[in-house]
Amino acid sequence: MTIQCPTPRQETERVLLGHGAGGRLTAELLATLVLPALGARPGPLEDAATLPPLESPVVSTDSFVVSPLFFPGGDIGSLAVHGTVNDLAMRGAEPVALAVSLIIEEGMALAELRSVMESLGKAAADAEVPVVTGDTKVVGRGAADRLFITTTGIGRRLPGLEPSAARARPNDAVLLSGPIGLHGTAVLSTREGLGFDADIASDSCPLHRLVRALAPLGGGVHTLRDPTRGGLAAALNEIAEASGTGAEIDEAALPVPGPVAAACDLLGLDPLHVANEGCLVAYVPEPRADDALRAMRGVPEGASAVRVGRTTAAHPGRVELSTRVGSRRVIDMPLGEQLPRIC
Repeated sequence: MTIQCPTPRQETERVLLGHGAGGRLTAELLATLVLPALGARPGPLEDAATLPPLESPVVSTDSFVVSPLFFPGGDIGSLAVHGTVNDLAMRGAEPVALAVSLIIEEGMALAELRSVMESLGKAAADAEVPVVTGDTKVVGRGAADRLFITTTGIGRRLPGLEPSAARARPNDAVLLSGPIGLHGTAVLSTREGLGFDADIASDSCPLHRLVRALAPLGGGVHTLRDPTRGGLAAALNEIAEASGTGAEIDEAALPVPGPVAAACDLLGLDPLHVANEGCLVAYVPEPRADDALRAMRGVPEGASAVRVGRTTAAHPGRVELSTRVGSRRVIDMPLGEQLPRIC
């Protein structure tokens, strides 16, 4: 008597461990969900992608574990693209290619996964950067929180741009490309059900076109930094430490949206410590500040660019805030984790 093992029942609504086993279910997941969402061209699936020779290549990698996966203004898919594209941009580079790695928890709804992947694919297409390689793993229930994404970006540095945190100099103007605090408060409000969802949306967006607009200033762009985890306070302190310069920031000039200020007051947060995903801080010599602001305001991502302060040799490594009431206080590096899993 011949005994035949029954064919495993295929559940189409949720991710199974078999989707990560490298067999038929893996091939189906890639062919019907992941690759179409990323706009991948038909052809053999190789273990690595080839790239053309690059002058001044830049590479960055980042992992995204944001909770919840979806929030006003974005989701983990678009955030993964924007975060890596922006890290390349802060070194003066335009994105050339992305690699995407997925860690998926068994039981995740396939509809949710498809929505994330379509968002990731759209964000990559909008940023004009192809996803050229990747990996997919499925882990058991409880070993992850639905979905983690790691992206690696390859970029090409724009001619003349060599921004670095260490290149800030005394008497630089400190410029900010847009409002602060939107991403962190949007994610927190959604996760905790605080009711700010209708008023606050994440600012998540790619910033490489904004950096491209600054390229004509060449070496005059001393420093670029996107104030993500730790917010503007962390970015300013990191630059001060790396360059040995101090900074003086004008509280009245900081663009903090009203709903963000209200949410921070309610939660006891400092908007300077709240994460952003769609703005940058730029340090340029005082005589070039107006040129830089004009260039930034010429693209949508920098339409609200403002000058918020200047650097100084008076107190190396320290960042101070001139308050609205005329006093001064030190802007400290954030301590601990105020907003867990915001990227």
